[in-house]
Amino acid sequence: MSTYARAPHHREGGRPPFDPPRAVTKTARHAKIITLLEQREVRSQSELAELLADDGVQVTQGTLSRDLVEIGALRIRSSGGHLVYAVPGEGGDRTPHVGEFASFEGRLARLCAEILVSAEASANLVVLRTPPGAAQYFASAIDRVGWESILGTIAGDDTILLITRSPSGGDTIAEQFLIMSRTGKPAVGPAHPHPNNSEKGELT
Repeated sequence: MSTYARAPHHREGGRPPFDPPRAVTKTARHAKIITLLEQREVRSQSELAELLADDGVQVTQGTLSRDLVEIGALRIRSSGGHLVYAVPGEGGDRTPHVGEFASFEGRLARLCAEILVSAEASANLVVLRTPPGAAQYFASAIDRVGWESILGTIAGDDTILLITRSPSGGDTIAEQFLIMSRTGKPAVGPAHPHPNNSEKGELT
């Protein structure tokens, strides 16, 4: 899968045309907010709005307030004693596990339920589709889980190409993503693609 960038066309006088900011769907915006809240200790809506703006997403205070309600975010006290926003983890746990591996699989499962549109496989390749603007964040969530059975991901705007380690592993991985999409819970069972750290722990 190749991506080609078109060379910018300059108007007369040497000035490039104005490139307006791209609209982001609500689903993609929710995914961005969840990512920020799980990676950082965000203390206020204004701080969150600034972080979104740095990522190219402009949002009003009213819209951001509704977004936080819709994703179930609450302000809780962090381990450092600060009030921060957090989204529900597995089992209703709202503790902000910033950067901890334990929350990554739960987050991926939630994203599957929220934004995964389809999953199709061919040999060791899986094509995942999302709403416009959500693929980069979805691929980042997959990478953070670090499944041993996945060699890597390549993300565009609404499409992710996932490469499995097994030459015929695409069907199994695609099915796991579809299960998480239906249930919103981490994949379980014999076909569960175990994380790297679990695999290493079994070998020691």
